[in-house]
Formats: sequence, C-alpha cells, structure tokens
Amino acid sequence: MTEANGGAARWRTSGVQDFASSELFDRTFQEGMELVEETAAYLDGAGRQDSKMLSRSAALAYAGESMRLTTRLMQVASWLLVQRAVKEGDMKPADACQDRYRLADPSDDQRPAPVDDLPGGLLQLLDRSARLYERVLHLDRRMYKEELVDEAEHPVLSQIEKLQAAFGPR
Repeated sequence: MTEANGGAARWRTSGVQDFASSELFDRTFQEGMELVEETAAYLDGAGRQDSKMLSRSAALAYAGESMRLTTRLMQVASWLLVQRAVKEGDMKPADACQDRYRLADPSDDQRPAPVDDLPGGLLQLLDRSARLYERVLHLDRRMYKEELVDEAEHPVLSQIEKLQAAFGPR
C-alpha cells in the first residue's frame, strides 16, 4: 500500500467511525427506518386500496413506482445498518469501506413517473424517499469515494508515487 493510499484508508476508516457515532447518523437512521415502516404500512394498507381504484395503465405505473420506492428504501436501510454495525462494534470501519456496501448510482432512477393518476400517498413517499436517498448518497460519496479521488487517484499524487517508485525516496 502506498503512503497516499495508506493515509486515505486511515482517514476513511476514521471518518466512518466518526459518522457512525454522530448525532447526524442517529437522526438519519431514525428517519430512514421510520420511512421504511411508514412505506410498508402504506403499501399494505391505504396504498393497496388506492391502487384498486386506478385505471389499468395507472395501476401498472403504481406497481412500477412502488417497486422503485421499496428498492430505494432497502438500499438506504442496508447502508444505514452497515453504519450502525460500525457504531456498535459489530463491523470494523475498514470493512464498511468495501464497495459492496456502497449505494448504487441513481441515474437509472431518474425516469419521470406518470404522476397524474398516482395516489398522493405514494407520491409523497416517492418524494421523501428520493430526498433521503440523495442525502445518504451524498454521505456515502463524501465518506467513501470523494476522498479516494482526492488522494489515492489524484493525478499529481499518482505521478509522484510513480516517480518515487522509479527513483526511490531521497
């Protein structure tokens, strides 16, 4: 491991531990889990009733949007549970830095939904889950990815590392 990469790894694991112990994490975790529960209750209750009154095309849109909603929330919940595992000492911060625990890029999640016929309850949940996802994605990138680009993959630092490897330290 190069010195820059070692520094990046130390900074990253320290940042993960700091975040997991923060009030921001506690609030985000509570909000995320409450939204998961609220969504499940809606989809099993009022949402089910709402969907029965939709036209065929709106019902198909409802099914697609409810799948996107639950997928988005499960990704957020999984990410939050990894952070909680770090907080409680069940997972090492370095382990939480693995790519398999990162959030997926939401670029394919940007298709506009045909909102005209969808129930208001679903639309509110879609909006709230999208905002929560964006906040968690921002945290994920700040904690795990941006820092790597700044230090480990920085073009100047990588060239300096190559020069040091070729000519040795002075």
